[in-house]
Amino acid sequence: MAMLESERLRTEIAGLSLRNPTILASGILGISADSMREVARAGAGAVTTKSVGLKPREGYANPSVIHVECGLLNAIGLPSPGIRKFAKEIRDLCDLDVPLIVSVYGFSSEEYADVARVASESGADALELNLSCPHVKRTGVEIGQNPKAIKEVVKKVKAIVDRPVFAKLTPNVANIAELAEAAVSAGADAVTAINTVKAMSIDIETCRPVLANRIGGLSGGAVKPIAVRCVYEIYETVDVPVIGCGGVGTWRDAVEFLLAGASAIQIGSAIAYEDLGVFRSVAEGIATFLEEKGYKSVKEIVGLAHRR
Repeated sequence: MAMLESERLRTEIAGLSLRNPTILASGILGISADSMREVARAGAGAVTTKSVGLKPREGYANPSVIHVECGLLNAIGLPSPGIRKFAKEIRDLCDLDVPLIVSVYGFSSEEYADVARVASESGADALELNLSCPHVKRTGVEIGQNPKAIKEVVKKVKAIVDRPVFAKLTPNVANIAELAEAAVSAGADAVTAINTVKAMSIDIETCRPVLANRIGGLSGGAVKPIAVRCVYEIYETVDVPVIGCGGVGTWRDAVEFLLAGASAIQIGSAIAYEDLGVFRSVAEGIATFLEEKGYKSVKEIVGLAHRR
């Protein structure tokens, strides 16, 4: 574990100290206290829970997750036990030795704030706002596609919690930097980019979409170039830390995100292919890269691709 906690790898996100820049992405294993402890023991610098909402929610019928040739395609539908029940898992992690980021969602700014408040009171070190939910109460489109709605959500949450707030943005828009600006103008302490890319798969024998919900979110290696581009554009637009997410499976992927402007990276789909050892291999690879290139800190390479 020594290399995973070397001074070269230490980074900071909105006041949170990470022993290395790897973070468990939301939606993968972040369901129980036990699973998140296991991820921390495997070497992650921080862990993010699965997205939790205000009330219990069943999610979509199966099939809800499938392997495609370029990654994973899922339409799980945000199943959640509800924040009041999930609060027990958060409290059980009071002894976790890495930062705990709780991912929250809602169908209105008020719901986001209510969930964030309970999560914060239960011991979350930071809140990540999953801004890719249907905005049922107002516009009928994703909250995360509407800069005004993003501002409203972030502002409401910031007014009610005293923990860092991260805005996780959707790539399913023409200008993601505009969304980042909206979130930061309302007080977001960091931006996570990106959430999954809308996609689908059709069975040529049955002539029907494979997922029960028809359309899902694509994650994994196929979305990495999109995610890197988004991080690059956001880094040039806002002055808060960016957390890169989307297709990180190797240390080379992670370094690419860091060069684009990410201060840390999240790992999700790669766990399905590489198991939890991916956190160690990515962190150790970054450390070796830094040493070979003569850098004393991971912070020195953040945004280097922007040099003119």
